[in-house]
Amino acid sequence: MTTDRTLPPALAAANALAYDYDGGRGFDFEPYPAFQSAEETCAWVRAWTGNRELDGNEYRIFGQDGTGGLAALWLVREGQSIEAQPVVFFGSEGSLGVVARDVSDYLWLLAGGLGPMEAVEFPEARAVDAAKAAIAKAHAADREKPALEVIRLAKEEFPEFEQRIRALCR
Repeated sequence: MTTDRTLPPALAAANALAYDYDGGRGFDFEPYPAFQSAEETCAWVRAWTGNRELDGNEYRIFGQDGTGGLAALWLVREGQSIEAQPVVFFGSEGSLGVVARDVSDYLWLLAGGLGPMEAVEFPEARAVDAAKAAIAKAHAADREKPALEVIRLAKEEFPEFEQRIRALCR
């Protein structure tokens, strides 16, 4: 996989939008303008898991929630583009989950009013976010689906994600 820390265009467009917490009815998400550095990612994965042997190279972190939980692309699909990688969330208090099968599905998760943290901790139907739906339509019109379906499909495709990560914890 690439060591480039530039966000792919669709993710950059989504991260350029405003994310309003709206008293808990909106998004608890603070997007980054680029992927977190390799050094920061390494330090984070070691701190989150307590495992000093990990380097974090399989993640590209692109945002966080207000408590420091992180959203990342999980580089698990060898030989495929960065946009084809699943989106995962690591909560600051140990919550964990895969939230979208790829960037296109992630855009529809956002359009459905859910961010990475909400998809893991509060997966419930919400109102469509018009600005985020416009980005999803511009970059992934042929992949439209409700946010809860995005989450379901991701969990079905990657049922071992949480167990795999927990096994790395010390």
